[in-house]
Amino acid sequence: MPTRPIRTRFAPSPTGLLHVGGARTALFNWLYARKHAGTFVLRVEDTDHSRNTEEAKQIIIDGLHWLGLEWDEGPQKGGSYGPYYQSERHSIYEEYLKRLEKGGHLYEEKGAIRFRSPREKVIVEDLICGKIEFDLTNPGTHPDMTLRRPDGSWIFHFVNVVDDIEMQISHVIRGEDHLSNTPKHLELYKALGTEPPLFAHTPLILNRDGSKMSKRDLGANLGTYPQEGYVPEAVRNYLSLLGWSPKDNREILDTAEVIQLFELHNINRRSAAFDVDKCFWMNGQYLLHMDLARYTELALPFLEKAGITWESWEMLERVLSIVKPKIKSLPDLPDWVRCFFSDDFPYDEAAVAKNLSHPDAKNRLEALAEALLLLNPWEATPIEARLKETASRLGVKAGELVHPARVAVSGRSVGAGLYEMFEILGREKTIKRLLAGTH
Repeated sequence: MPTRPIRTRFAPSPTGLLHVGGARTALFNWLYARKHAGTFVLRVEDTDHSRNTEEAKQIIIDGLHWLGLEWDEGPQKGGSYGPYYQSERHSIYEEYLKRLEKGGHLYEEKGAIRFRSPREKVIVEDLICGKIEFDLTNPGTHPDMTLRRPDGSWIFHFVNVVDDIEMQISHVIRGEDHLSNTPKHLELYKALGTEPPLFAHTPLILNRDGSKMSKRDLGANLGTYPQEGYVPEAVRNYLSLLGWSPKDNREILDTAEVIQLFELHNINRRSAAFDVDKCFWMNGQYLLHMDLARYTELALPFLEKAGITWESWEMLERVLSIVKPKIKSLPDLPDWVRCFFSDDFPYDEAAVAKNLSHPDAKNRLEALAEALLLLNPWEATPIEARLKETASRLGVKAGELVHPARVAVSGRSVGAGLYEMFEILGREKTIKRLLAGTH
């Protein structure tokens, strides 16, 4: 059990999208802080003025908000160790540079300030990767680090270490691609006479074919997930299992349980394969089992974007409750529910040809409409019984009424339960559509 206060951080560079690998890094830091009642810090490393943009900073903040990874200190929150944008911390870096200069660790070369390596073998005690020795004795393979460029801008290695010291970060949990930087950072900690944080380097996220996941690959950009109908709790669940496991083969885990079970030593050394299909499946499971209030909250943006309006909240929830088990992706929702809220909905041509082109379809639907005309009460169970009675009287199977009736009232051959659909649409609208179905 850690002895010093737990302080983790996510320190992205605002250069474009929020990569799913960065999102997982943020998640692991957030989980570890929550597990140990610690502090999760968001620090934006925006010293590269040529690549950083305000839009990219907002993308990071919006992405973390959407994913539900609220930080305790950082932009929008403040804290005792700010500023939390590196571009605002210039004076702090100057002070640390003077400390290294006084210790004889710096020299100037062509206008750049460089750190004089002690030329030693450095051992990294990593909480995931184990004990690793790096040989930094050869200047040919390990040249002295530049800390500040001739133009005055700062190098990542230096400001990263300074900020982790200043912000009292206890654990640096980051991608394995940073492992080779760690011995350089340990040299700086030693030169500054400061105890380093504990390091934990997580496995890389790869595509299913084993290639490194680039920003252009499917599923890489977290910013596309809300528009594609993913829900934050499902994505959190999926990302938590990319490299980490609860060791009992379960896959659907709510966030509170992940926090309870999460430990760094259960993170696998092997690279994790990102499976878009698996993420989509998990999202569908969350949608299926989600309570109606949360489902409705997530559905609203997709309905509003499609121009769908409803007369009452009760009506909306009744509709969503019967289509919810059928929907695998929220962007599909408008097509499933449009017929409930408007008479102006499209008819699937293939469904019409298959179900409404039979010579007897018109007579059958008219017989059903007549049978339903005086039905009381207008509820799903009596509606089902009356339809089956009508089919029997006509000498046909129930399906020979169900399928054309569904197309007549919804324009689709698949959908929610037909009898529940009739009940919600109401008697007048149902009969009107049955009679108009083959005209």
